[in-house]
Amino acid sequence: MEVQFAVAKVGKYASSESGDTLEMIERPHGGLSLVLVDGQRSGKSAKAISNVVARKAIQLLSEGVRDGAAARAAHDYLFTYRGGKVSATLNILSVDTHSRTLVISRNNPAPVIVHTPERGLYVLDEPSEVVGVRRNVKPLITEVPLVRQTLAVAFTDGLPHAGSYSGMVRLEPLAVVQGLVEIGIFDPQRVVNLLLERAVELDQGRPRDDISVMAVAVLERTGDDARRLNGRVPL
Repeated sequence: MEVQFAVAKVGKYASSESGDTLEMIERPHGGLSLVLVDGQRSGKSAKAISNVVARKAIQLLSEGVRDGAAARAAHDYLFTYRGGKVSATLNILSVDTHSRTLVISRNNPAPVIVHTPERGLYVLDEPSEVVGVRRNVKPLITEVPLVRQTLAVAFTDGLPHAGSYSGMVRLEPLAVVQGLVEIGIFDPQRVVNLLLERAVELDQGRPRDDISVMAVAVLERTGDDARRLNGRVPL
């Protein structure tokens, strides 16, 4: 088996900077973690908030702190740093090779889409609190085994809201992922690309909010022992 991951993101139209921050870190006990944060508001102020949360979570994950504890610490840091006056959503997708599980951490009202061979396609949509505005906020943690055809997709609220501002039908991320899974496509790059493409189309090429989507999948191993990372960042 091998794990593949992918991210696609675009900033709000005519905004100076995206308020979403995505970071990745290799875990000291094996595996990797992807951290996605959406700061309150948009532009530079939102970016400052999301950077604070993402940096704190990444720092702790890199030191071997568990995902739930890292998410709670990131919340506590933002709550103290900004006096409970600003919020952010936080998602962590971690491939933990020590426990042989995919760890999904949510501090985000938006759901996470999951596929496992045992359960098929389902959503994690239990009510979840954002970080930064209330004491004692905890993440919702879900662990699923690392087996072939496991897929997890997390995103910021700009994705499901796509189309709503222009009066068009809102994007249904679950329906998009279901269409891919039904024809046997679990490639995370194709998943995030299609989701972002559909969202931008519904916003008529001018995203009304920052849109970020990340996916992790466990697939049949096809390559050698080398680890590879690809990226594309327009300037």
